[in-house]
Amino acid sequence: MTGAREVAYETLRAVHESDAYANLLLPAAIERAGLSAGDAALATELTYGTLRRRGTYDAIIGIAADRAPSSIDPEILDALRLGVHQLVATRVASHAAVNESVTLARRVGGRGAAGFTNAVLRRVSRDTPGEWADRVAETARSDDEAIALSSSHPVWVIRAFRRALAAEGRADELGALLTADNTAPRVTFAALPGLAEPGADARRTPFSPLGFRLAGGAPEAVVNASDGRIRVQDEGSQLAALALTRARAVETGERWLDLCAGPGGKTAVLAAEALAHGARLDANEISPARAGLVRRSIAGVPLEVEVTERDGRDLTAERPGTYDRILVDAPCTGLGALRRRPEARWRKAPGDVAELTALQGELLGGAIEALAPGGIVAYVTCSPHLAETTGVVAEARRRFGDAVEELDARAVVSEVALSSPDLPAQTDGSGRAQLWPHRHNTDAMSITLLRRT
Repeated sequence: MTGAREVAYETLRAVHESDAYANLLLPAAIERAGLSAGDAALATELTYGTLRRRGTYDAIIGIAADRAPSSIDPEILDALRLGVHQLVATRVASHAAVNESVTLARRVGGRGAAGFTNAVLRRVSRDTPGEWADRVAETARSDDEAIALSSSHPVWVIRAFRRALAAEGRADELGALLTADNTAPRVTFAALPGLAEPGADARRTPFSPLGFRLAGGAPEAVVNASDGRIRVQDEGSQLAALALTRARAVETGERWLDLCAGPGGKTAVLAAEALAHGARLDANEISPARAGLVRRSIAGVPLEVEVTERDGRDLTAERPGTYDRILVDAPCTGLGALRRRPEARWRKAPGDVAELTALQGELLGGAIEALAPGGIVAYVTCSPHLAETTGVVAEARRRFGDAVEELDARAVVSEVALSSPDLPAQTDGSGRAQLWPHRHNTDAMSITLLRRT
């Protein structure tokens, strides 16, 4: 058993058994195992590749085993998924992929499990990836299910994406979006404004004035060497924070709030911007563990920031008319970050959306009430789902009527950006800015700006 495969398997088990996130577990697992750079890259590819294509691989396993994947012991199913990924999507030799997976199955399930795994994977290895794609497509009961099986996205997610793209008149981009979701994103850094600058070997990102990428090297080393003033952060997250701080000129003494601050990436950008312009910043995160991440995120910014651990709805109710700018980076389905968190597509269901939108609406409503006259709230989700974006905002505007007005977030983001982003008008006439993985190489961040009149 190679160290890389062992690390990948244990990470898959934690993801599926404990609802852990691979992007949080895998780096620590690689470090504990002492993997070489090559083995670390292999473990990363095996882990994320298997998670991204789980839906397709389960269909292949079901055909090859002639039984439903749900009837297979979860420990063995993860070994099979890992083996199928190596057989159909990597250059790993077939005999190595089969033998290593059989050894793994024997360790966790005994001789019977090893025999079953050997039979299934040898059946898979006899046909080409193209032949398996055709065989899987033949099992689809609808066009959307065929897309779901080939792209490894749940049907309800595909339909939500199609509706969100159609709201921009771009429904024909669905295939490009699904492909982007299954492509590993490049590491993007943010140099906190006024506190850090990219090195001479850095390449600027196309949109965020804070963003840059490096040709290689360990991201952790870059971050650690900067004392936290350079961060790994998606370019879309950078733009979301800057859309709030640069929507208009900052007046000295303004008071800002990051209402749902964890894990703290946007908070760090807000803190650096507040420091540069003489503003005050408060941060709130209901989860103590995530509040700890917020405190670590802002440690490199020489600004005193109070981090509270409250329900954001209670906090805003106690502070009406207090803040000049509020970021509501609301809890959401996370469908916009499937490149980085591929397992999220399998964890949410359509029924989760209603509960989330109710919470999102309450947080946004509380934030509006906590704004001082003329104050601005940025309502941000890492999801393009229309119920979480336009639906929540429309309800807030109905509730507050003339007490709020919507600003043109697309114009603000375009003005902040180093080059012009492709941000089509929304068919509902709103000023919402929607970023996309396939179009902007960012997470699918939705950004709405509302001003208290």
